[in-house]
Amino acid sequence: MSICGRKKSLPPRICGFLFILTLCLVLYYWKKSKDWGPWNENAQQKIHPSAEQKMRPSHFCKGQLASGTITPLPDRHSFIIAPYSDKRQGNLVRVLSIIHHQKVKELYCIFCCENSQAVQVVQGEIDFHLDRFDFPYNTADLLCLQPENCQAHFISVHPWNPQLESTQLALFTIQNLFPEKPPLDFTICMSTMFGKYDNVLQFVQSMELYRLLGVQKVTVYKNSCSSLMEKVLDYYISQGIMEIIPWPINLYLNVSTHWHYSMERKDLGYYGQIAALNDCIYRNMFKSKYLLLIDPDEFILPVKDRDWKSLMDRLEKEHPEIGVFLFENHVFRRTVFSKTPFNFSSWAAVPGFNVFEHIHKEPNDIHSFNNMKMILDPTKVIQTSVHSVLKQYGNSIQVPNDLAFNFHCRILERKDLHDRDLIRDPVFWRYNKTLIPKVNEVLLKSGILAACDQVQKQEKLMPS
Repeated sequence: MSICGRKKSLPPRICGFLFILTLCLVLYYWKKSKDWGPWNENAQQKIHPSAEQKMRPSHFCKGQLASGTITPLPDRHSFIIAPYSDKRQGNLVRVLSIIHHQKVKELYCIFCCENSQAVQVVQGEIDFHLDRFDFPYNTADLLCLQPENCQAHFISVHPWNPQLESTQLALFTIQNLFPEKPPLDFTICMSTMFGKYDNVLQFVQSMELYRLLGVQKVTVYKNSCSSLMEKVLDYYISQGIMEIIPWPINLYLNVSTHWHYSMERKDLGYYGQIAALNDCIYRNMFKSKYLLLIDPDEFILPVKDRDWKSLMDRLEKEHPEIGVFLFENHVFRRTVFSKTPFNFSSWAAVPGFNVFEHIHKEPNDIHSFNNMKMILDPTKVIQTSVHSVLKQYGNSIQVPNDLAFNFHCRILERKDLHDRDLIRDPVFWRYNKTLIPKVNEVLLKSGILAACDQVQKQEKLMPS
């Protein structure tokens, strides 16, 4: 008797049920054999990158997930920031770190291989970044070659080949495992806010100009700021435009406020600015088409275009092979004030500099180094410094000043120039009609104006 044949066959309903059951069993075991699910490379494109934060290590993967931005290793000379999958150079995991350039000779990468439910240890290659500026500690990439047939989502790092059975290690989630088309066009990497930063007025002016020019997200590596500045940051977080990365580098190292060791003999320069910028690039590699590496007292100003998108469309068309665009720095001295035709009476009590009042710039010395700033495609960058890229795929190009330049409102840079030798350039004034109302709105909605008024009232009540 055949089961579903022509003679003495089972009823059609039973045959249909058996067919469906058989099909389901075949699909189940086929999926299982392929490790179907979030660990399968074929399924990665269907998983949103936020899944990286939701995953938890399996029982065989020892240790606790690192909770901070900076994690010290047992040798106390190595500090891990984050590991990033980098398929541009094979099956590589690039662990961004801050490492003593002499005391650390070797580091080991410990992969938690989900498919085999085991760990694999490989010795990593320590790749120190070129711009150390003579400080003992330096930004470094620990290059971990992921073993074949190891599907890992977590990794540990150890300064010596560890006894895995007895050692509890910090675990790090490998980021950028699920690359996708960037949802944003422009993100700003604003590094190392420190020293109880309180330049509130200039920060708000910069943020509102960034928004007019097309920014969609600003990433700030925050060490410390004033209580008023916290109000501003909270406001922009509520607007969905700001991402704050805690940066407590001073808890681990004796950090300098200067860029070179000869200026202040400490462990690490400028609160680890270079490490923060590199982390920002990899953090946003598949989130934003372009990154701007600038400080809150700077803005890259288009001359012929209305915004950054128009500018970059022009540059893309002229230089389709270029991934890093450099913009010449122009210093507008904030110690030189100019009268303006605008009404700033409501800003009088707000701490910080009013960029509208500083319209005199230093002529650039063509024989001196220029602190250029960049707009870059993060997928083309391997390592960066502050004013140029150290390693990249492809080339960089300097954008002509008649297209765009970096406006930098700061203390004097050229000590050989008297104020009378400066060039008057009110280029910033062209934004007054749109920018001033925007700044007023933020100062009001963020509570800054009310807080400043309260401080003034308290000061008047104090005995003289």
